[in-house]
Amino acid sequence: MTTRDNNIEFVSCDLCYMANKPAFKKNPSTLESQTPLPIVINGKKIQTIDVHAHCQVSEALELVKNRPEVKGQTLAGADFARVESIPSRLKDMDAMGIDMQALSITVFQHFHWAEKDLAAEIIRIQNEKLAEICGQYPDRFIALGTVSLQHPNLAVNQLEHSVKNLDHRGVMITATIGEDELSNPKFNPFWAKAEELNALVFIHPRHFKVAAQRFKGRGFLSNIIGNPLDTTVALAHLIYEGVLDQYPDLKILGAHGGGLLPSYIGRYDHGHNSNDRGGCGLEKKKPSEYLKQIYFDTLVYGTENLKHLLNECGSSQLVLGTDHPAGMANINPIAHLLSVDGLTEEDIEAICNGNLKKLLKIDI
Repeated sequence: MTTRDNNIEFVSCDLCYMANKPAFKKNPSTLESQTPLPIVINGKKIQTIDVHAHCQVSEALELVKNRPEVKGQTLAGADFARVESIPSRLKDMDAMGIDMQALSITVFQHFHWAEKDLAAEIIRIQNEKLAEICGQYPDRFIALGTVSLQHPNLAVNQLEHSVKNLDHRGVMITATIGEDELSNPKFNPFWAKAEELNALVFIHPRHFKVAAQRFKGRGFLSNIIGNPLDTTVALAHLIYEGVLDQYPDLKILGAHGGGLLPSYIGRYDHGHNSNDRGGCGLEKKKPSEYLKQIYFDTLVYGTENLKHLLNECGSSQLVLGTDHPAGMANINPIAHLLSVDGLTEEDIEAICNGNLKKLLKIDI
């Protein structure tokens, strides 16, 4: 079956979603489609690249599982363990209509407490495993590596090694490193190296721990509110502490649509222009102007939310993201994107693959 909208075609693939449901659990809050429909524009199938996809490396867990620092913590989940089997992950991707994933290590396996030697070994194992998977399936996976930012000089070396020797296309880091904000000057060597290497830096939350007491109770608030808030604060610090001015060619990607930053950018601009600003920031221009220095994934769930993100940031700054295989994943990312009215052919291609092809140097 083929449906048409001007020069855009949505072509049913051989895998019928209803007849062959994906193995992962559906989240009722996500958009649903009857069939994952490949997108064809002017006779050309549009590739789909998911920048927000996680995995775990069991071998690295062996190094830390008996450490007191991880007692009582979640280190791995059933969803992640299941898709350590690459065929299972590929089945999920096909069911979601995703051609390629940029794999990154789950935040639960970023161990900022680890001393230098242990941290080096953890990262070596994780990054080499990512490279191994991508080498086996070069048409389906690329990697965003990990680094030990609690040891900034080590992180610089790890980033350079992973990009130059393991063919990683960037790195995923958490929104804070221990108690330190990413704008802390001790991380400047890392930012300088990322800019030099032209490597994408994917900033991902790990809950907003400073508000943990208020997040207690029902509603999974540590995730629903805490995660986007964590990213929001991290990006705001990079703006107000002058990091994005000091390293203007950085490629920054904010998870979950950049948190609240795009939605409340008018308030940021108002504060920038106010005479009553308290501690003035170091930013050299209006905060809204920095939105063109940051990329945002589409993982905001609602149609109107995604439309607003597109209006604030433009299609040049948006990339597909699913959070697969986490429980909060959007398992219908293509239907979600196409639910937004007014998308042009150029918008669709840019968000589905064009922006990431440039950012991650992908040739598919």
